[in-house]
Amino acid sequence: MEKRDYTIMLYDMYSPLFSDRQKVYFEEYYFNNFTLSEIAENLKVSRTAVHKALRLIEKKLEEYESKLKLCEKRIAIEKILDSMEEYEKVDKIREVM
Repeated sequence: MEKRDYTIMLYDMYSPLFSDRQKVYFEEYYFNNFTLSEIAENLKVSRTAVHKALRLIEKKLEEYESKLKLCEKRIAIEKILDSMEEYEKVDKIREVM
């Protein structure tokens, strides 16, 4: 999986843990494809501030995943669901949980 896609998947899981301001930085950069300069101009902050904020968010996402493993579990569950018959799914999901 590409790093960008993985980062977005982590954000989907852990976004409630971030401030509104952090969410704006992340979403403008990753979802709206704004440059650091465009985000800085829109929010009236420096480009460096945007860069630091994004790196901090990415670091926090990785820390949350290393401790909680929600994304890892989600991927495992999706693989099971894709490969199993209906009656087998419940037992396999319980094994992962």
